[in-house]
Amino acid sequence: MITSNSPFFACCILLLFDILCFIPVKSLITSIQFPPHVSHLAVALSSHSCYLRIFHFITGNTLFPRMERFWHGSSINKNKGMVDHLRSYGIIRSKKVAEVMETVDRAVFVPEGTPPYVDSPMQIGYNATISAPHMHAMCLELLEGHLKPGMHALDVGSGTGYLTACFAIMVGPQGRVIGVEHIPELVETSIKNIQKSSGAPLLEEGSLSVHAGDGRLGWPEFAPYDAIHVGAAAPEIPPSLIEQLKPGGRLVIPVGNIFQDLKVIDKKEDGTVAVRSETSVRYVPLTSREAQIRGY
Repeated sequence: MITSNSPFFACCILLLFDILCFIPVKSLITSIQFPPHVSHLAVALSSHSCYLRIFHFITGNTLFPRMERFWHGSSINKNKGMVDHLRSYGIIRSKKVAEVMETVDRAVFVPEGTPPYVDSPMQIGYNATISAPHMHAMCLELLEGHLKPGMHALDVGSGTGYLTACFAIMVGPQGRVIGVEHIPELVETSIKNIQKSSGAPLLEEGSLSVHAGDGRLGWPEFAPYDAIHVGAAAPEIPPSLIEQLKPGGRLVIPVGNIFQDLKVIDKKEDGTVAVRSETSVRYVPLTSREAQIRGY
């Protein structure tokens, strides 16, 4: 039987606040009077981290320990240091992914004054975020085989342009990468960011472009795509994205509402699809521009 005096109840209270309100656990410890026999548990949880590491319910973080936030604070002050950390934790296994993440400096794509190399999602305005570095690394690892030179890639919900630039460098000038973002101001910002990054030559010559539009509809002009990435959670997989996926191609998309999974969809040569769940995640919803501006 679960009672208000049980350790399990204490954990549930802390998790509920962390999930729904994004309130630091330490701030709760000072405001909630736990019974003496469970207070040690609350203190242990709070001392482990300023936030619960069990659940990172902010956009772009996975929910469970095997893919928790991998480092805290701002001690890492170089892009290569961030990549080295991701490699040391086994998130980056591919040499190609490591190379592209070293080439595209994350600092160019986060808001000014924000510590760029912390393994955490960050607000970029308009109720949107840039995902945590470990999520970017995971998606690049999942899509690497579909981002070879000359291939086509679509980045839906391209935000500040970070992954769009990574895709473009991987497919090279013979390929084609499209970013689609329904907030025009973010499109403008992402283009400026890419112009300051190693992706600038590809943007200038036209093999990389970013457009304002409803990403749920894809971008038919350059379909079919070998790789499609979606940076926001859809309640279900948008049919247009399946249609625009090339046979042999792969779509990576978070799916769900309160509970979300990062889905990997592979289209077979006969047009059928295979769907699997990679991990549990939490992203902002893939919705209309109006709903996003209103806060969903």
